[in-house]
Amino acid sequence: MSLISIQQRGFSLIELMIVVAIIGILAAIALPAYNSYIVRSNRNAAQSYMTEVANRQQRYLLDARAYAADIGTLGLAAPAEVARNYTIATAPKAGATPPGFTVTGTPKGTQLARDTDCGTLGLDETGAKTASGSKGVGGCW
Repeated sequence: MSLISIQQRGFSLIELMIVVAIIGILAAIALPAYNSYIVRSNRNAAQSYMTEVANRQQRYLLDARAYAADIGTLGLAAPAEVARNYTIATAPKAGATPPGFTVTGTPKGTQLARDTDCGTLGLDETGAKTASGSKGVGGCW
């Protein structure tokens, strides 16, 4: 066996650097898209819960002839994924005739930092929706 016939195995430094560069480019494209998906998913969960609160408010009105003062009165607890990302509150509208209520969803933590386009979400007894961010109701609800 001669020394010339021995084959080298493995990768060169250049080949490894090319692979690292390709992975970096893919990560730079995929990470923002993934974060955007997570933000939308969290917002959709909050909107679903806000709709449930509004439905409970309507049922409470039939029984008590007034809207509930808070979510605790309705017997609801926010799911973990909603409570982690939003503060959901409800309150009767002061001095409104006929009576009304508002449900607000205020982002917190990373949701607050990432979801600046929609901001605080709102829903009232008529089903009117609001969003404080730059996208407005059409882009957020």
